[in-house]
Amino acid sequence: MKAKLRINIFLILIILLAVAAAAMFLMPQAEKASYSKFQADLKAEQVSAVDFQEDVLEVSLKDGTKYTVPNPDSPLLKEQLLLQDVKISDSKSFEETLSLVFDAAFYLFFFGIIFVAFRKFISPNTFKVVRKTGVTFKDVIGMNQLKKDMLQIIDIMQHPAEYAKKGIRMPKGVLLEGAPGNGKTLFARALAGEGKINFIPAKATDFESMFMAIGPLKVKLLFKKARRHAPCIVFIDEFDGIGTKRNYSGSAIETENTRIVTALLNELDGFTPNQGILVLAATNSRKALDEALIRAGRFDAKYEVPFPDFEMRKELAARFLEAKHYEDDISAESLARQFDGFCAAQIESVINKAALIAGQQNRECFSLGDIKAALKEI
Repeated sequence: MKAKLRINIFLILIILLAVAAAAMFLMPQAEKASYSKFQADLKAEQVSAVDFQEDVLEVSLKDGTKYTVPNPDSPLLKEQLLLQDVKISDSKSFEETLSLVFDAAFYLFFFGIIFVAFRKFISPNTFKVVRKTGVTFKDVIGMNQLKKDMLQIIDIMQHPAEYAKKGIRMPKGVLLEGAPGNGKTLFARALAGEGKINFIPAKATDFESMFMAIGPLKVKLLFKKARRHAPCIVFIDEFDGIGTKRNYSGSAIETENTRIVTALLNELDGFTPNQGILVLAATNSRKALDEALIRAGRFDAKYEVPFPDFEMRKELAARFLEAKHYEDDISAESLARQFDGFCAAQIESVINKAALIAGQQNRECFSLGDIKAALKEI
Protein backbone atom coordinates (compact mmCIF):
# COMPACT_ATOMS: atom_id res chain seq x y z
CA MET A 1 0.00 0.00 0.00
CA LYS A 2 2.81 2.45 0.94
CA ALA A 3 4.74 1.63 -2.23
CA LYS A 4 1.63 2.29 -4.36
CA LEU A 5 1.08 5.61 -2.58
CA ARG A 6 4.67 6.69 -3.26
CA ILE A 7 4.28 5.79 -6.94
CA ASN A 8 1.04 7.81 -7.19
CA ILE A 9 2.66 10.86 -5.57
CA PHE A 10 5.61 10.60 -7.95
CA LEU A 11 3.28 10.41 -10.98
CA ILE A 12 1.28 13.43 -9.78
CA LEU A 13 4.49 15.41 -9.38
CA ILE A 14 5.61 14.50 -12.91
CA ILE A 15 2.22 15.50 -14.35
CA LEU A 16 2.25 18.85 -12.51
CA LEU A 17 5.73 19.65 -13.77
CA ALA A 18 4.74 18.69 -17.32
CA VAL A 19 1.65 20.93 -17.16
CA ALA A 20 3.74 23.81 -15.83
CA ALA A 21 6.31 23.38 -18.59
CA ALA A 22 3.57 23.27 -21.26
CA ALA A 23 1.93 26.39 -19.83
CA MET A 24 5.23 28.25 -20.03
CA PHE A 25 5.52 27.62 -23.75
CA LEU A 26 1.83 27.98 -24.63
CA MET A 27 0.81 31.06 -22.62
CA PRO A 28 0.63 34.31 -24.67
CA GLN A 29 3.67 36.55 -24.40
CA ALA A 30 3.45 40.35 -24.14
CA GLU A 31 4.57 42.29 -27.25
CA LYS A 32 8.17 43.44 -27.19
CA ALA A 33 8.97 47.11 -27.76
CA SER A 34 12.07 49.29 -27.81
CA TYR A 35 13.28 51.14 -24.77
CA SER A 36 13.02 54.43 -26.67
CA LYS A 37 9.25 53.82 -27.15
CA PHE A 38 8.94 53.31 -23.42
CA GLN A 39 10.74 56.58 -22.75
CA ALA A 40 8.49 58.37 -25.27
CA ASP A 41 5.33 56.99 -23.58
CA LEU A 42 6.74 57.98 -20.22
CA LYS A 43 7.31 61.57 -21.35
CA ALA A 44 3.80 61.65 -22.79
CA GLU A 45 2.53 60.46 -19.36
CA GLN A 46 0.81 57.44 -20.97
CA VAL A 47 2.38 54.85 -18.63
CA SER A 48 0.10 53.65 -15.81
CA ALA A 49 2.17 50.79 -14.32
CA VAL A 50 5.53 49.10 -14.64
CA ASP A 51 6.32 45.62 -13.38
CA PHE A 52 10.04 45.10 -12.75
CA GLN A 53 11.22 41.58 -13.62
CA GLU A 54 14.72 40.16 -13.77
CA ASP A 55 15.50 40.90 -17.43
CA VAL A 56 12.52 42.90 -18.65
CA LEU A 57 10.05 45.61 -17.68
CA GLU A 58 6.39 44.87 -18.32
CA VAL A 59 4.82 48.22 -19.19
CA SER A 60 1.06 48.89 -18.91
CA LEU A 61 -0.32 51.97 -20.69
CA LYS A 62 -3.40 53.93 -19.69
CA ASP A 63 -5.28 52.65 -22.78
CA GLY A 64 -4.74 49.01 -21.63
CA THR A 65 -1.88 48.22 -23.99
CA LYS A 66 0.95 46.09 -22.58
CA TYR A 67 4.45 45.47 -23.85
CA THR A 68 7.86 44.51 -22.55
CA VAL A 69 11.18 46.30 -22.85
CA PRO A 70 14.68 45.36 -21.66
CA ASN A 71 15.36 46.15 -18.01
CA PRO A 72 18.16 48.76 -17.91
CA ASP A 73 18.67 48.12 -14.20
CA SER A 74 18.92 51.87 -13.65
CA PRO A 75 18.85 53.15 -10.05
CA LEU A 76 17.11 56.38 -11.22
CA LEU A 77 14.28 54.78 -13.18
CA LYS A 78 12.06 53.98 -10.20
CA GLU A 79 12.38 57.55 -8.90
CA GLN A 80 11.38 58.86 -12.33
CA LEU A 81 8.30 56.61 -12.35
CA LEU A 82 7.29 57.59 -8.82
CA LEU A 83 7.46 61.29 -9.73
CA GLN A 84 4.80 60.56 -12.39
CA ASP A 85 2.63 58.50 -10.00
CA VAL A 86 3.24 55.33 -12.01
CA LYS A 87 2.42 52.13 -10.11
CA ILE A 88 5.55 50.04 -9.52
CA SER A 89 5.73 46.35 -8.73
CA ASP A 90 8.49 43.76 -8.48
CA SER A 91 7.65 40.22 -9.49
CA LYS A 92 9.30 37.18 -10.94
CA SER A 93 8.62 36.15 -14.48
CA PHE A 94 6.83 32.90 -15.19
CA GLU A 95 10.14 31.44 -16.36
CA GLU A 96 11.79 32.39 -13.06
CA THR A 97 8.91 30.96 -11.05
CA LEU A 98 9.00 27.74 -13.03
CA SER A 99 12.76 27.56 -12.55
CA LEU A 100 12.28 27.91 -8.80
CA VAL A 101 9.64 25.16 -8.86
CA PHE A 102 12.03 22.84 -10.72
CA ASP A 103 14.84 23.68 -8.31
CA ALA A 104 12.58 23.02 -5.32
CA ALA A 105 11.42 19.72 -6.83
CA PHE A 106 15.02 18.68 -7.45
CA TYR A 107 16.10 19.47 -3.89
CA LEU A 108 13.05 17.69 -2.46
CA PHE A 109 13.82 14.65 -4.58
CA PHE A 110 17.54 14.74 -3.75
CA PHE A 111 17.13 15.17 0.01
CA GLY A 112 14.23 12.69 -0.05
CA ILE A 113 16.58 10.03 -1.42
CA ILE A 114 19.17 10.88 1.27
CA PHE A 115 16.49 10.71 3.99
CA VAL A 116 15.18 7.34 2.78
CA ALA A 117 18.74 5.98 2.53
CA PHE A 118 19.59 7.29 6.00
CA ARG A 119 16.41 5.75 7.44
CA LYS A 120 17.29 2.46 5.77
CA PHE A 121 20.76 2.40 7.31
CA ILE A 122 19.48 3.10 10.83
CA SER A 123 16.04 1.57 10.52
CA PRO A 124 14.57 0.29 13.79
CA ASN A 125 14.05 -3.02 11.96
CA THR A 126 17.80 -3.46 11.46
CA PHE A 127 17.96 -5.62 14.59
CA LYS A 128 15.00 -7.94 15.00
CA VAL A 129 13.92 -9.38 18.32
CA VAL A 130 13.51 -13.16 18.11
CA ARG A 131 11.12 -14.32 20.83
CA LYS A 132 11.35 -18.03 19.99
CA THR A 133 14.52 -19.32 18.38
CA GLY A 134 13.15 -22.85 17.91
CA VAL A 135 16.46 -24.29 19.17
CA THR A 136 17.41 -25.66 22.60
CA PHE A 137 20.44 -27.40 24.08
CA LYS A 138 19.04 -30.71 22.80
CA ASP A 139 20.05 -29.50 19.33
CA VAL A 140 23.65 -28.79 20.41
CA ILE A 141 26.05 -31.74 20.52
CA GLY A 142 28.61 -31.71 23.36
CA MET A 143 29.75 -28.48 25.08
CA ASN A 144 28.38 -29.84 28.36
CA GLN A 145 30.44 -27.66 30.70
CA LEU A 146 29.64 -24.58 28.65
CA LYS A 147 25.94 -25.41 28.77
CA LYS A 148 26.09 -25.77 32.55
CA ASP A 149 27.90 -22.45 33.02
CA MET A 150 25.60 -20.57 30.67
CA LEU A 151 22.44 -21.94 32.27
CA GLN A 152 23.64 -20.48 35.56
CA ILE A 153 24.06 -17.08 33.88
CA ILE A 154 20.53 -17.34 32.46
CA ASP A 155 19.25 -18.10 35.95
CA ILE A 156 20.97 -14.96 37.25
CA MET A 157 19.30 -12.95 34.44
CA GLN A 158 15.90 -14.25 35.40
CA HIS A 159 16.36 -13.95 39.20
CA PRO A 160 18.78 -11.03 39.74
CA ALA A 161 17.45 -10.08 43.19
CA GLU A 162 18.10 -13.54 44.65
CA TYR A 163 21.70 -13.56 43.47
CA ALA A 164 22.23 -9.93 44.51
CA LYS A 165 21.54 -10.99 48.11
CA LYS A 166 24.46 -13.39 47.78
CA GLY A 167 26.67 -10.64 46.31
CA ILE A 168 26.67 -12.25 42.87
CA ARG A 169 26.21 -10.16 39.75
CA MET A 170 25.56 -11.30 36.22
CA PRO A 171 28.45 -11.08 33.75
CA LYS A 172 27.96 -8.24 31.28
CA GLY A 173 29.46 -10.14 28.39
CA VAL A 174 30.46 -13.65 27.35
CA LEU A 175 33.00 -14.27 24.61
CA LEU A 176 32.89 -17.45 22.55
CA GLU A 177 36.10 -18.13 20.64
CA GLY A 178 36.52 -20.87 18.09
CA ALA A 179 37.07 -21.75 14.46
CA PRO A 180 34.21 -21.12 12.00
CA GLY A 181 31.65 -23.89 11.75
CA ASN A 182 31.93 -25.25 15.29
CA GLY A 183 28.47 -24.08 16.37
CA LYS A 184 28.94 -20.74 18.13
CA THR A 185 25.85 -19.22 16.49
CA LEU A 186 23.80 -22.37 17.08
CA PHE A 187 24.84 -22.38 20.74
CA ALA A 188 23.76 -18.73 21.16
CA ARG A 189 20.33 -19.44 19.67
CA ALA A 190 20.00 -22.58 21.77
CA LEU A 191 20.88 -20.63 24.91
CA ALA A 192 18.06 -18.15 24.28
CA GLY A 193 15.69 -20.99 23.48
CA GLU A 194 16.65 -22.92 26.59
CA GLY A 195 16.17 -19.88 28.81
CA LYS A 196 13.01 -18.79 26.94
CA ILE A 197 14.21 -15.21 26.72
CA ASN A 198 14.41 -12.68 23.91
CA PHE A 199 17.26 -12.94 21.42
CA ILE A 200 18.65 -10.19 19.17
CA PRO A 201 21.13 -11.50 16.60
CA ALA A 202 23.62 -9.17 14.94
CA LYS A 203 26.80 -9.52 12.94
CA ALA A 204 29.72 -7.26 12.15
CA THR A 205 28.41 -6.33 8.70
CA ASP A 206 25.22 -4.90 10.27
CA PHE A 207 27.30 -2.00 11.59
CA GLU A 208 29.01 -1.20 8.30
CA SER A 209 27.83 1.77 6.25
CA MET A 210 28.98 4.04 3.43
CA PHE A 211 28.23 6.99 5.75
CA MET A 212 30.51 7.94 8.63
CA ALA A 213 29.13 7.75 12.19
CA ILE A 214 26.30 5.36 11.21
CA GLY A 215 28.10 2.43 12.89
CA PRO A 216 28.07 3.98 16.40
CA LEU A 217 24.42 4.99 15.90
CA LYS A 218 23.57 1.37 15.13
CA VAL A 219 25.38 0.24 18.29
CA LYS A 220 23.21 2.61 20.35
CA LEU A 221 20.09 1.45 18.50
CA LEU A 222 20.91 -2.21 19.20
CA PHE A 223 21.33 -1.75 22.94
CA LYS A 224 18.38 0.61 23.24
CA LYS A 225 16.21 -2.12 21.75
CA ALA A 226 17.78 -4.72 24.06
CA ARG A 227 16.88 -2.63 27.13
CA ARG A 228 13.27 -2.42 25.97
CA HIS A 229 13.05 -6.21 25.61
CA ALA A 230 15.01 -7.32 28.68
CA PRO A 231 15.72 -9.98 29.77
CA CYS A 232 17.49 -10.36 26.47
CA ILE A 233 20.56 -11.89 24.86
CA VAL A 234 22.40 -9.69 22.36
CA PHE A 235 24.43 -11.95 20.10
CA ILE A 236 27.15 -10.36 17.94
CA ASP A 237 28.63 -12.74 15.42
CA GLU A 238 31.98 -12.07 13.70
CA PHE A 239 32.82 -9.83 16.66
CA ASP A 240 36.41 -9.40 15.47
CA GLY A 241 34.93 -7.53 12.46
CA ILE A 242 33.94 -4.54 14.63
CA GLY A 243 35.82 -5.00 17.90
CA THR A 244 39.36 -4.99 16.50
CA LYS A 245 42.14 -3.10 18.23
CA ARG A 246 41.80 0.64 17.75
CA ASN A 247 44.27 2.21 15.35
CA TYR A 248 44.65 5.98 15.40
CA SER A 249 46.16 6.21 11.92
CA GLY A 250 43.61 8.82 10.86
CA SER A 251 42.10 6.89 7.95
CA ALA A 252 38.32 6.98 7.55
CA ILE A 253 37.96 3.22 8.08
CA GLU A 254 40.07 3.23 11.24
CA THR A 255 38.26 6.31 12.57
CA GLU A 256 34.89 4.63 12.09
CA ASN A 257 36.15 1.42 13.74
CA THR A 258 37.41 3.44 16.71
CA ARG A 259 34.00 5.11 17.07
CA ILE A 260 32.21 1.75 16.97
CA VAL A 261 34.53 0.26 19.63
CA THR A 262 34.07 3.38 21.79
CA ALA A 263 30.28 3.11 21.43
CA LEU A 264 30.45 -0.55 22.50
CA LEU A 265 32.55 0.38 25.53
CA ASN A 266 30.07 3.07 26.53
CA GLU A 267 27.13 0.68 26.25
CA LEU A 268 28.85 -2.08 28.23
CA ASP A 269 29.87 0.37 30.95
CA GLY A 270 26.29 1.63 31.11
CA PHE A 271 24.89 -1.76 32.09
CA THR A 272 23.67 -2.36 35.61
CA PRO A 273 23.27 -5.86 37.09
CA ASN A 274 19.47 -5.63 37.12
CA GLN A 275 19.06 -4.70 33.45
CA GLY A 276 18.89 -8.32 32.37
CA ILE A 277 21.00 -7.91 29.21
CA LEU A 278 23.71 -10.39 28.29
CA VAL A 279 26.08 -9.67 25.40
CA LEU A 280 27.21 -12.89 23.78
CA ALA A 281 29.95 -12.35 21.18
CA ALA A 282 31.50 -14.90 18.84
CA THR A 283 34.98 -14.48 17.43
CA ASN A 284 37.50 -16.51 15.50
CA SER A 285 40.43 -14.76 17.18
CA ARG A 286 40.42 -13.14 20.60
CA LYS A 287 43.89 -11.71 19.97
CA ALA A 288 42.47 -9.38 17.30
CA LEU A 289 40.03 -7.73 19.73
CA ASP A 290 40.60 -4.42 21.47
CA GLU A 291 41.97 -5.03 24.96
CA ALA A 292 39.59 -2.51 26.52
CA LEU A 293 36.62 -4.53 25.24
CA ILE A 294 37.61 -7.90 26.62
CA ARG A 295 38.96 -6.81 30.00
CA ALA A 296 37.29 -7.97 33.22
CA GLY A 297 34.10 -6.07 33.97
CA ARG A 298 33.02 -6.04 30.33
CA PHE A 299 33.44 -9.52 28.89
CA ASP A 300 33.80 -11.34 32.19
CA ALA A 301 33.51 -14.87 30.82
CA LYS A 302 35.55 -16.28 27.96
CA TYR A 303 34.98 -19.75 26.55
CA GLU A 304 36.64 -21.67 23.77
CA VAL A 305 34.51 -23.67 21.37
CA PRO A 306 36.96 -26.36 20.18
CA PHE A 307 36.86 -28.73 17.27
CA PRO A 308 34.72 -31.76 18.17
CA ASP A 309 36.52 -34.70 19.73
CA PHE A 310 35.89 -38.32 18.71
CA GLU A 311 32.77 -38.74 20.85
CA MET A 312 31.30 -35.45 19.62
CA ARG A 313 32.08 -36.35 15.99
CA LYS A 314 30.29 -39.66 16.50
CA GLU A 315 27.22 -37.87 17.91
CA LEU A 316 27.30 -35.31 15.10
CA ALA A 317 27.59 -38.02 12.44
CA ALA A 318 24.63 -39.89 13.98
CA ARG A 319 22.59 -36.67 13.98
CA PHE A 320 23.40 -35.86 10.35
CA LEU A 321 22.71 -39.43 9.21
CA GLU A 322 19.11 -39.16 10.40
CA ALA A 323 16.57 -39.23 7.54
CA LYS A 324 19.31 -40.25 5.08
CA HIS A 325 19.71 -43.58 3.28
CA TYR A 326 23.17 -45.18 3.52
CA GLU A 327 24.89 -48.54 3.00
CA ASP A 328 25.80 -50.98 5.77
CA ASP A 329 29.47 -49.96 5.60
CA ILE A 330 28.45 -46.57 7.01
CA SER A 331 28.25 -46.04 10.78
CA ALA A 332 28.60 -43.05 13.06
CA GLU A 333 31.80 -44.54 14.48
CA SER A 334 33.40 -45.11 11.06
CA LEU A 335 32.54 -41.57 10.00
CA ALA A 336 33.95 -40.13 13.23
CA ARG A 337 37.33 -41.64 12.30
CA GLN A 338 37.11 -40.17 8.81
CA PHE A 339 36.33 -36.69 10.15
CA ASP A 340 39.28 -36.21 12.49
CA GLY A 341 39.97 -32.45 12.81
CA PHE A 342 36.72 -31.46 11.09
CA CYS A 343 34.31 -28.86 12.43
CA ALA A 344 30.59 -29.59 12.75
CA ALA A 345 29.71 -27.70 9.56
CA GLN A 346 32.28 -29.67 7.54
CA ILE A 347 30.92 -32.99 8.83
CA GLU A 348 27.38 -32.08 7.77
CA SER A 349 28.61 -30.84 4.40
CA VAL A 350 30.55 -34.03 3.60
CA ILE A 351 27.63 -36.31 4.51
CA ASN A 352 25.26 -34.23 2.42
CA LYS A 353 27.71 -34.24 -0.52
CA ALA A 354 28.03 -38.03 -0.32
CA ALA A 355 24.23 -38.35 -0.54
CA LEU A 356 24.24 -36.04 -3.59
CA ILE A 357 26.94 -38.14 -5.30
CA ALA A 358 24.86 -41.29 -4.80
CA GLY A 359 21.78 -39.50 -6.12
CA GLN A 360 23.63 -38.38 -9.28
CA GLN A 361 24.38 -42.06 -9.96
CA ASN A 362 20.75 -43.05 -9.34
CA ARG A 363 21.63 -44.92 -6.16
CA GLU A 364 19.28 -44.64 -3.21
CA CYS A 365 21.94 -45.20 -0.55
CA PHE A 366 25.40 -43.67 -0.29
CA SER A 367 28.45 -45.65 0.79
CA LEU A 368 31.80 -45.09 2.45
CA GLY A 369 33.23 -44.71 -1.04
CA ASP A 370 30.92 -41.75 -1.60
CA ILE A 371 32.15 -40.26 1.67
CA LYS A 372 35.75 -40.55 0.51
CA ALA A 373 34.83 -38.98 -2.84
CA ALA A 374 33.10 -36.11 -1.02
CA LEU A 375 36.17 -35.59 1.19
CA LYS A 376 38.27 -34.96 -1.92
CA GLU A 377 35.96 -32.12 -3.00
CA ILE A 378 36.10 -30.05 0.16
